[in-house]
Amino acid sequence: MSNNRDVRVNGVKLYFLPVSMRVPLKFGPEITTEVTCARAAVRIQNDQGKIAWGWGETPLMAQWFWVSSLPLAERLISVKEFALLLARAWRDFEVPGHPLEIGQAFQRDVLPGLLDEHNRKGLEKSPNREPMPWLAALVCCSAFDIALHDAYGKLHDAPVYATYQEPFMNRDLSTYLSAAEGTKIGFHGFYPSDFLTEPRPNRIPAWHLVGGKDLLGEEELTGEEPDDGYPVVLPEWIRRDGLTCLKVKLRGDDIEWDYTRLVAVGEIAVNMGVVWLTADFNCTVDDPGYVTEILDKLRDEHPRFYQMILYVEQPFPYDLERHQIDVHAVSARKPLFMDESAHDWQLVRLGRSLGWTGVALKTCKTQTGAILSLCWAKAHGMTLMVQDLTNPMLAMIPHALLAAYAGTIMGVETNGSQFYPEASAPEAAVHPGLFRRRDGSIDLSTVSGPGFGYRLEEMDRKLPAASFEG
Repeated sequence: MSNNRDVRVNGVKLYFLPVSMRVPLKFGPEITTEVTCARAAVRIQNDQGKIAWGWGETPLMAQWFWVSSLPLAERLISVKEFALLLARAWRDFEVPGHPLEIGQAFQRDVLPGLLDEHNRKGLEKSPNREPMPWLAALVCCSAFDIALHDAYGKLHDAPVYATYQEPFMNRDLSTYLSAAEGTKIGFHGFYPSDFLTEPRPNRIPAWHLVGGKDLLGEEELTGEEPDDGYPVVLPEWIRRDGLTCLKVKLRGDDIEWDYTRLVAVGEIAVNMGVVWLTADFNCTVDDPGYVTEILDKLRDEHPRFYQMILYVEQPFPYDLERHQIDVHAVSARKPLFMDESAHDWQLVRLGRSLGWTGVALKTCKTQTGAILSLCWAKAHGMTLMVQDLTNPMLAMIPHALLAAYAGTIMGVETNGSQFYPEASAPEAAVHPGLFRRRDGSIDLSTVSGPGFGYRLEEMDRKLPAASFEG
């Protein structure tokens, strides 16, 4: 099936933008001080010869998507090499259609082979080299996939989310999705637009990340903190931004530290009027008993803090097919959200069967994958959240839009302004409400127009020379 709105990719550019953090961020077992963002431009053309460029961006946060003992520098080199390989593959990918069709076809038919090729060549260079995981491949792919969706909206002079329905799409969701076994759910006649929140809200609650290295009080100051006009300790952030939602990063291998951390943050939260907490273990736990012990102790000793925990995020290994852990004991206590494990809707289906009750969507796992997972999860009664990859610059805009249209359990995680606020200055000049949280929320009212509504022409962003152009 096809229609006169179908497009093909016929050009690609790729840029690497280095960003330094003002304070370190602890991701699982690693500490992050800088990140490289991949910014992609994708050109599309329809059968009438009309052309449009679209843009996508994602942080190449290897500490999150490639947990390893390999030095970070080695992982980043591998990831950038793969992104360049992807740029060529996207330029040469001639499948026509709607972005969901093209994006799914690329991930199904091209991406696995590219990853195998990349890892094979890596092993030829170094026999001890660790293969890059699938999650890393998805993150690299996401910049191009996001740019494709943006370009399609621009070509048709329509916002991206207005194109997830007839007459733009050739096929309904039954082409992409199948229901969980034992359910009577059907996707015939349904499109993504049937699962989106319309009209989208322009203000949504913002979650603040409390990293493992974040300072909770002035007594922890060492004098080495940045003096750049931004808050340093947690109470300053709560006061300045009117925060009501805090996400607490935990270790997952030190139950006493994790419990003490939750209690300490809970005390600050209650004293300052914060309403909600979450606990994020970043795949570091193997035994559900570790999580239930913390939750039960918190319930018994600090019931107020326990009640404030809205959900628990991804305690267990992200390779869900390899680690099929029954997690009903955790989700019986609190909603349990997949994050790193939720690569696509098939893994969401597997997670649901194991006891997971929610899905944390991320644009960095491709816009195509996020939309399809959103639809499958909502159809099966699962709760949604949209989580950050500390998105700065352009990456923040599709991320915030996904949260606004998804209808999440509570707002969106947004922490780029904590760790590198100045990196986004050109984008913030156009969309100030996205990059500075006020009254505990972000404001999307400036995001409008075709595509993702970036308004790039108004941004004073000077890009480096393209690392790939073709």
